[in-house]
Amino acid sequence: MQLLSSLHAISFLLLINTLLNSSVSQAKQIQSPSLVIGLTHSRTILPNPKPPIDSSTNKPTEMLDMMEPLREIRDGYLISLNFGSPPQIIQLYMDTGSDLTWVPCGNLSFDCMDCTETRNSKLMAAFSPLSSSSSSRDSCRSPFCIDIHSSDNSFDPCTVAGCSLSSLLKGTCFRPCPSFAYTYGDGMVIGSLTRDTLKFHGSSPGVTREIPRFCFGCVASTYREPIGIAGFGKSPLSLPSQLGLLQKGFSHCFLSFQFANNPNISSPLIVGNLAFSSKDNLKFTPMLKSPMFPNYYYIGLEGLSVGNSRVTEVPLILREFDLFGNGGFLIDSGTTYTHFPEPFYSQLLSVLQSAIPFARAKDAESRTGFDLCYKIPCPNNTFGGDDLLFPAITFHFLSNVSLVLPQGNYFYAMGAPNNGTVVKCLLFQSMDGGEEDGPAGVFGSFQQQNVEVVYDLEKERVGFQPMDCALAAASHGLHKT
Repeated sequence: MQLLSSLHAISFLLLINTLLNSSVSQAKQIQSPSLVIGLTHSRTILPNPKPPIDSSTNKPTEMLDMMEPLREIRDGYLISLNFGSPPQIIQLYMDTGSDLTWVPCGNLSFDCMDCTETRNSKLMAAFSPLSSSSSSRDSCRSPFCIDIHSSDNSFDPCTVAGCSLSSLLKGTCFRPCPSFAYTYGDGMVIGSLTRDTLKFHGSSPGVTREIPRFCFGCVASTYREPIGIAGFGKSPLSLPSQLGLLQKGFSHCFLSFQFANNPNISSPLIVGNLAFSSKDNLKFTPMLKSPMFPNYYYIGLEGLSVGNSRVTEVPLILREFDLFGNGGFLIDSGTTYTHFPEPFYSQLLSVLQSAIPFARAKDAESRTGFDLCYKIPCPNNTFGGDDLLFPAITFHFLSNVSLVLPQGNYFYAMGAPNNGTVVKCLLFQSMDGGEEDGPAGVFGSFQQQNVEVVYDLEKERVGFQPMDCALAAASHGLHKT
């Protein structure tokens, strides 16, 4: 989700003055240095500070399995994590399309602009650093400070904070890491890097693990980002990386939308060796390495079938990168719907229209913004079997790996049945504005429902297999009856 910010960064510049004024007044409360804003994650050729080896930068020596439930809400999946001493439970979006883990910080008077729909949500529990005996501000000697900031020279932020050149080169500047700005596809957050204890569940019932001095963003102000995010990318800042599991991987099995906001069942998220147990028969497609965004998960889409027919040839840009690093098919749990580039997307719509005999629901298309809606027969105004009326859609990935999307993962009811019919719309979308920068397409979380997705980071590959994720949840003790 975060890398899509490169497509929209200019639109956020108009917001920076407003956010800066807010963050400066908040930063004074915690004696923050000057703010330095960075909108991209570039690297410098200068040497990075090399702090002395201590507990602030060590990775866990033991490869610990982690198993956490993911609770589904309307547009994503939430993971509950325990921060601080004593622990404070904070719910965060699980996002494979970004690196930073951040939480709303209440004692900084957390403010979310343009978040009216969720302003009063109970999900907005905020973290209080002042209530945690183990909380501290990250310093300029930390490699995470350089990782979160971006400029032509990664020493710039801490230079503004007052660090000398000598202390930067030696990694001995203890001044607080300056506040940061981090952008998403349609949102932005401003905050400061914080260190505190993170507790999570192990792979065995009743077992908990603890990571001291976990580094995360303590966010004071956001634009359209009311809920914190757990970044599952590949940079040193990401949650799997800080847990010492980046060379292993993780898996998830997203429940279908019918379980949204159901407190009695959760999607399984497994990080570590357990994610790969009994996966010998799983077919894997290779991860592609993006020269522009190396910390995110790309795969190659080489074909797409509707029923028994292949859609017009998938463009090469969905399985390779151009000279500037644009292209590839991004897997992003932080993006709800799958996106395709034009003109391929319009060609897919044409094939679907030819294969579906039902009447179009033009009013629903105008109301929802989706491009293809139909009036589907629904006898007795009850659901059941109507998904079988649509042709199957199959994704064909590199290395001869095919995934037949589960029924219900592409056409979805826009409301309850009425007068023997129900309106269902295609939940695919075109890449915004026909932009050419960044990924060519995005594999969203809605199309990943009832699919086990395995990220094998050691072998740099991704595996898929259709699965009843409700049964998977029950097998891991995540379904309360």
